Amino acid sequence: MNGHILFAALALHSHSASVTTFNELNFSDWYEQIKFHVGVLDLDVALYTERPTAITETSNTEERSYFKHWDRSNRLSLMFIQMNIAGNIKTTLPKTESAKELLKLVEECSQTVDKSLAGTLMGTLTTMKFDGSRTMHEHVIEMTNIAARLKTLGMEVDENFLVQFIINSLPSE
Repeated sequence: MNGHILFAALALHSHSASVTTFNELNFSDWYEQIKFHVGVLDLDVALYTERPTAITETSNTEERSYFKHWDRSNRLSLMFIQMNIAGNIKTTLPKTESAKELLKLVEECSQTVDKSLAGTLMGTLTTMKFDGSRTMHEHVIEMTNIAARLKTLGMEVDENFLVQFIINSLPSE
């Protein structure tokens, strides 16, 4: 293995170790970290540009150089992204040869989970009942926290509705 390849492998591994593993619930943070590290490694060209046309006998030096740069960016970005996806999720994603496409697949996976989680949280918020097992203050804080989580998922609960949900969760006395 020559020195340049060894350095690239070590840099990729080192950067990968500092990226949060995607677990379906942390897409935004994970995506931001992936874009940052792939950019620092100068491997992001494949994420922002389409695959260039294949090299032919008539391709000039510039076209050949760009194709090789894009291809290397794509291959290493693909590996880097895959290294930072939880194994149980990685096996459910369709195979792709494109780093850009893999990011899109991961985002779609995340959005499906977000919608499911939002539905579950909304169901919890609308059916919660104060049972006296903790203080009323803790109960209200829990309901407020659920509303805050819904907001991070893009489903904002109007303050008036939240107040109504809280009142409805209290016993009639």
